[in-house]
Amino acid sequence: MARHVRQGDQVMVISGKDRGQQGRVLRVQPATNTLVVQGLNLHKKHLRPTQKNPRGGVIEKEMPIDLSNVQPLIDGKPTRVRFETRKDGSKVRVAVRGGKTLGPELKKAR
Repeated sequence: MARHVRQGDQVMVISGKDRGQQGRVLRVQPATNTLVVQGLNLHKKHLRPTQKNPRGGVIEKEMPIDLSNVQPLIDGKPTRVRFETRKDGSKVRVAVRGGKTLGPELKKAR
């Protein structure tokens, strides 16, 4: 299934504790319909000492956010996404607000 958000997109969180905040998508996890946004949804993780990390400690880590809780940004404003198939057969993501094309083609023309 096509996703309205891809890795590297600038997004705004529209629901949850980080509502209204913006960030760049680090990775998308299609199996769970989640994504990780840089600097958002931070949780503390306790690490036990290992040979690589002999001191252990507590780190802050970005945790996944559900895909339905974010929208891509166009000119600093969140927008919904429409998928269009062009006459040459290529498929692209198009912003509902303004009609701009988002990123590269999803499917190449044959």
